[in-house]
Amino acid sequence: MDSLWHYQFRIIMLGDSTVGKSSLLKCYTEGAFLDSINQTVGVDFYVQFVELEPGLRIKLQFWDTAGQERFRSVTRSYYRNSAGAVLMFDLTNQASFESIKEWHREMTETVKPFHVVFVLIGHKSDLVPQRQVERKEAEKLASSLGAKYIETSAKSNSNVDDAFQLLTLEIYEAVKGGMLSPNKDWDGVKSRLPPTEEPKVQNLGKQEKQKKCSC
Repeated sequence: MDSLWHYQFRIIMLGDSTVGKSSLLKCYTEGAFLDSINQTVGVDFYVQFVELEPGLRIKLQFWDTAGQERFRSVTRSYYRNSAGAVLMFDLTNQASFESIKEWHREMTETVKPFHVVFVLIGHKSDLVPQRQVERKEAEKLASSLGAKYIETSAKSNSNVDDAFQLLTLEIYEAVKGGMLSPNKDWDGVKSRLPPTEEPKVQNLGKQEKQKKCSC
């Protein structure tokens, strides 16, 4: 099965510790929910395959990062080779929501001048009585970051597939529109399509070189 894909997109999961990144990924890739799950130490790796269109198979590689500050130096090393990023917070934890801007800033600063597709996820939507972040507040933040917003729950399996389908489609549209391109020196997007079938995309590596030389 691993050989049967046309595009490979690498996606990184970002957010504070205990917001549920690992739980969401396990629900999506394994169809399982665990009430108790060990905290990620460094980075964990997940894979899922999706068919965006008839005959177009996408391999998704996920890097599930630890949210603790002591692992930041490890997780930063995975930023640059990511085409997409999930910015995730816990709907019952206001502090995790307030950290999103910093996660976004750190990611965008690290990958410049390359483009990254973001989606903002408010997790644990099943915990309605404990909710601290309102939808309108989250949607406003997502808009300011240029990201789509969706609420999920791994426990009730609410919007789990939809969240990752949304991000995958956004990445694919970025590839077709020239914002992202397969590049032998970058692992964010890989393609096995013949050159004649690939979308016409910009050579970002060449752009970066031109920017450096313009001064």
